[in-house]
Amino acid sequence: MKKKLFKYRKVILAALFVLSVAYYFCLPKTLFEDPYATVLNTAEGHLLSARIADDGQWRFPEETALPDKYIQAVITFEDKNFYWHPGVDPLAFGRAMVQNLRAGHVVSGGSTLSMQVIRLHRKGKSRTIWEKLVEVVLATRLELRHSKTEILELYASHAPFGGNTVGLSAASWRYFERQPAELSWAEAALFAVLPNQPSMLFPGRYERALMAKRNRLLERLYAKGALDATALELAKSEPLPLAPNELPQMANHLLGYASVNGYKGQHLRTTLDRYLQAKVNKVLQAHHALLKTDGIHNAAALVLDVKANRVLAYAGNVPHTGAEHAENVDVIQAPRSTGSILKLFLYASMLDEGMILPKTLLPDVPMFFEDFAPKNFTRRYDGAVHADDALSRSLNIPMVHLLKMYGYPRFHEQLRNLGMSTLSKPAGHYGLTLVLGGAEGTLWDMANMYAAMSRTLSGSGEADEKFAEFVLNNEGVHSNSRKEEPIKASLSAASVWFTFQAMLEVYRPEEDASWKMYSSARKIAWKTGTSFGYRDGWAIGATPEYVVAVWVGNADGEGRPGLTGIEAAAPIMFDIFDALPETSWFLPPRNELTMAAVDRQSGYLASPYSIAVDTVFIPKAGLRTAASPYHQRVHLNARETERINTNCAEGDELISKNWFVLPAKQAHYFKQRNPAYQELPPLAPGCGTADLWVMDMVYPEPNASLYLPIEQDGAQGQLVFEVTHRSADATLYWHLDNQYLGTTETRHSMELSPAAGPHTITITDQQGNELVRRFEVIRSSD
Repeated sequence: MKKKLFKYRKVILAALFVLSVAYYFCLPKTLFEDPYATVLNTAEGHLLSARIADDGQWRFPEETALPDKYIQAVITFEDKNFYWHPGVDPLAFGRAMVQNLRAGHVVSGGSTLSMQVIRLHRKGKSRTIWEKLVEVVLATRLELRHSKTEILELYASHAPFGGNTVGLSAASWRYFERQPAELSWAEAALFAVLPNQPSMLFPGRYERALMAKRNRLLERLYAKGALDATALELAKSEPLPLAPNELPQMANHLLGYASVNGYKGQHLRTTLDRYLQAKVNKVLQAHHALLKTDGIHNAAALVLDVKANRVLAYAGNVPHTGAEHAENVDVIQAPRSTGSILKLFLYASMLDEGMILPKTLLPDVPMFFEDFAPKNFTRRYDGAVHADDALSRSLNIPMVHLLKMYGYPRFHEQLRNLGMSTLSKPAGHYGLTLVLGGAEGTLWDMANMYAAMSRTLSGSGEADEKFAEFVLNNEGVHSNSRKEEPIKASLSAASVWFTFQAMLEVYRPEEDASWKMYSSARKIAWKTGTSFGYRDGWAIGATPEYVVAVWVGNADGEGRPGLTGIEAAAPIMFDIFDALPETSWFLPPRNELTMAAVDRQSGYLASPYSIAVDTVFIPKAGLRTAASPYHQRVHLNARETERINTNCAEGDELISKNWFVLPAKQAHYFKQRNPAYQELPPLAPGCGTADLWVMDMVYPEPNASLYLPIEQDGAQGQLVFEVTHRSADATLYWHLDNQYLGTTETRHSMELSPAAGPHTITITDQQGNELVRRFEVIRSSD
């Protein structure tokens, strides 16, 4: 016999080796390849939203921590020797085998929890003796690979709980609207017995049988000492759930955004605040009830925690408006025309680079740039306006003037470096319209860019910081939830300070007496924007603690009268701020400020000819700006009615004064809004003929290229030339290419139809002052 065994030793060893290898590899590395639902929870574990798995099952991602009540209940019911056997309970299995052999078919499983995990992995194959033996082998292999805790987690994650509900987490939320950690003894016992016969949880059919089964398990737990008599009676009195509940859908758009950013099928702990998210949804719904009467059906809101750089509320659209109004569109991530929202970045950038001071006087007069003629929203002109006032009132023409100074290619690059991700076309595509809504931006980018400014001013900003995070990892710290490029530029604290100071006094329409009801008692730096055609209304507000960003409009781009940022979006923003805790205000960045003498009228650095000077704080970079160009030293006659000089008057007749002088074009509009403005007196006869400030052309701009319009009847239209003059009773003489055209008085405009090609128009007054403007007509007909 020994010789025989020795003879076949190699064969036996080879067979054992093959069996060992087969045993080692008999269990796939990944047991379950099932798709999972995508789940959003708060950091505390409260469910915000969930999206069903691709196979139509409510199967949440695998459990990583099971509540003690459920563990005790499921082990007591399914596998009392779970912690002691190697995957198979010999006594239970032997008893089941005897019963099955006597019956001729499977009547008792004798399955351990490990075997049930294998059965779930094998998708519930037919209950035969051979299949049971396979489960035995694979269960022992499972025990060698996984700990008992891990096996319990696999079972709880993939056990069926009736209908299309799979796993303990999904069942806990669908049947009891709470997380597993909050289950009662009765609920834990129900979930322990239910996978054994999941079809029993059917309203109106099996309640008595299922309750009896649950209560028997509760009595066994009582017998083990897991709960006392009082807890037992209370648990047995709890009713069964009637049917699965709808899962919360408080942050569906963030759920969708997370899914496309690499988190599909994951259980996410988000930074969202559950109560604030619910409040924001309610605010949007309340305002939507009014907005929809005007044909405005969509709105979005985003709330950021500035200091922690986290998303606190993310409402990509008004909930429950219906598919016909595109309620599933996440407008927070949708590029929309920016309107005036970018103006503060231009203002801050120019302060940052020492190109302007906060109150630098800017022209606010009609401007024409070939085929672009910006207009203020009110269609009125101030002639000249301080830069901070232009920002707070959101005046278009002064901002276009600033952009022309700064350069739109430079501003284009600055916006990209600050984090604006939607500028996909070269700067020339946008041109000077860039600051007026000629580019599209997302609410996500805009809110984060505003938040970066807040962090810079509060001293917590970093040049390479990312946009706000919305996902937490298991340690409760930020994960890389969005793969953005680092922010490459930051603005100085001084420039942000003056920008936010200007935004404290955002212009409220004088005709809107009801606006006061929207005002907030707290200090908020806020800006609104309205796109061309009334398609988009924006409102973004910032404090040291929060940024609230709101967009209102129609997802399909339909414009509606009254769809403006200040009327439609700002009230929502203020209501959301009212739902937030009290906020503070920024401290001035003293280390980046310096005292300087500033001309009160022009806002420039004071010149020797300034009339009134204020010593104020300005950004240190502002020391590079020029002195006031609007003041000059003039010499007047004794009555101060005419300008004179030594060529036409004796020295003792001269009265010298400093005078605030605007160019004629600006003065024309400025004095209409500022009656106290004093025009420069005219030159006295015999004191010279050249007076460069006396008149200016409103239209066209120097060296303009003009198109002759075509009237509705097809006839050739005319160009309108307009001139302003300081003297209200001046008579002007018009010449085109040295050919006399006629005279004008009071209102100086003339309609002309020049031929195609270059031309020169010359205008003179009675004193011989001359204005020459060259232009080109591109075509005279079409």
